[in-house]
Amino acid sequence: MRKIENDAIVSADKRKKCKAMTKPKAPQPISSSVTDDPRWARIVARDKSADGQFWFSVATTGIYCRPSCPSRTANPKNVQIHDTLEDARATGFRPCQRCKPEGLTVEAENAVLIARACRIIEESEEEASLEALAAAVGRSPSYFHRLFRATTGLTPKDYAAAHRAKKVREELAAGSTVTQAIYGAGFNSSGRFYEKSTDMLGMTPTRYRDGGVHEEIRFAVGQTSLGAILVASSDKGVAAILLGDDPEALVRDLQDRFPKARLIGADPDYEARIAKVVGFVEAPGTGLDLPLDVRGTAFQQRVWQALRDIPTGETRSYAAVARAIGSPKSVRAVAGACAANNLAVAIPCHRVIRNDGALSGYAWGVERKRVLLDREMR
Repeated sequence: MRKIENDAIVSADKRKKCKAMTKPKAPQPISSSVTDDPRWARIVARDKSADGQFWFSVATTGIYCRPSCPSRTANPKNVQIHDTLEDARATGFRPCQRCKPEGLTVEAENAVLIARACRIIEESEEEASLEALAAAVGRSPSYFHRLFRATTGLTPKDYAAAHRAKKVREELAAGSTVTQAIYGAGFNSSGRFYEKSTDMLGMTPTRYRDGGVHEEIRFAVGQTSLGAILVASSDKGVAAILLGDDPEALVRDLQDRFPKARLIGADPDYEARIAKVVGFVEAPGTGLDLPLDVRGTAFQQRVWQALRDIPTGETRSYAAVARAIGSPKSVRAVAGACAANNLAVAIPCHRVIRNDGALSGYAWGVERKRVLLDREMR
């Protein structure tokens, strides 16, 4: 009888143990040493900008990684963050095969690749095709085109055109003949060059070589509710629209912008043009349809075209403009292009604001920017 009782007690104990084993365990507290570290959030976000700043290792897999590693997020209690690559190596773990923490970041590799493509473009006697450039750097044409534009803000074709334009300007400035400059810049025919020469130089090649000495700029000064306004035109179209408080200061500004041109003022026939611009400033809804002489780099011209595409009454952030031209990382360059704009209101840089909605800077004064936007939004 006693044996039976003992067996019953043993069986009861076994049942209790089995029940205890099947009971869910209470969650274990996560160590605060990693999750309280602000770098952990960057690991979870796979922040590429953190690459090279620190590394992390995972005890359960025996590997170390860069912060942007695309692998599944590790349990933080198995993670250790390292300030240097040497510290990560000292764990004795092996480098991750996905993020390759020992090598360059993807961005750095792409930068090297695009730099190589730029050198090929600059050193080629004739314009290299997209297919040839992509093959030279080991990428497909479509991928290379997207990568080149995202990195430089220009397509390979635009970059090549800008480089040729730069070489033409350098050749002409050095005293070369127009023919020498044409072929020295990689144009294989004078016809192709003259098709683009005015857009490239803002004037004829001969006039550019002479420093613009013979270029004529007609101008007139008027008055608006925003202060004085100066409108100036070349043979091609309106080359400058300047706003300010002092008419004489605007004329001096024009002289600084076109130092070797011959300025012609007080032309009665030109008054109608400035009247049209004044009317647009006072009532933006009337529109402004004038031929423009837009002078700038290929990148600046892409930015300025994006500004002209912003509908009246709307605004865009600098970041949105950068995305619109296919160069999301070029926010500062976009701001620089806005600041370099010679054509107030015609190229509406006043429609570009900061991400937080603040008006930020404006070459002709923030208050004028505010008034222009208020009028357009009515």
